[in-house]
Amino acid sequence: MLTLVERDTNGYEAPSSPLVASPDELLTRVAAGDQEAFGALYDQLSGRVMGLITRLLRDHAQSEEVTQEVFLEVWQNASRFDAARGSAPSWILTMAHRRAVDRVRAAQASRDRDTKVGIRDFETDFDSVTESVEIRIEHERVSRALARLTEFQRQAVTMAYYGGYSHSEMAAILGVPIGTVKTRLRDGMIRLRDEMGVRS
Repeated sequence: MLTLVERDTNGYEAPSSPLVASPDELLTRVAAGDQEAFGALYDQLSGRVMGLITRLLRDHAQSEEVTQEVFLEVWQNASRFDAARGSAPSWILTMAHRRAVDRVRAAQASRDRDTKVGIRDFETDFDSVTESVEIRIEHERVSRALARLTEFQRQAVTMAYYGGYSHSEMAAILGVPIGTVKTRLRDGMIRLRDEMGVRS
């Protein structure tokens, strides 16, 4: 049965619900050990973190595991966050990207070890040895050329060509305008081409 609720004659109204805190505010509270703030921060950002990691790992179970590792790192290192250097989401997404790339590299290293074990009993013919040496030399040339780029150029080239990020994703992770990302990437590729001795 419906009942009529009268408004208080003194004009009192119940207070409105509090505003949702921003990730930066929540992370500051997490640094002070606030578990409720950590829960709220997790609720706000875990979907984005999981999405980024899944794009790199393409394995749901591993992505969940790495997401948990990222938020454990956030809890343990929240006091290191510096709002003057970027936003909380950018800080956390950068952390997530780094952990996901580390996981990819570890998996690749494991596959490489397995491959070596699998082929160690087979005699390698001369052409395979030559090809392997050429690939290693080319890899070393690329590594040396990348080392000669500026930090920002190297970061842009690595994220675009090794991480597979779009310009807009890179801008969001790095917390810079998309035009800045494009400029760093273009300049990095021009310099990389010059360092590699490639002539257009």
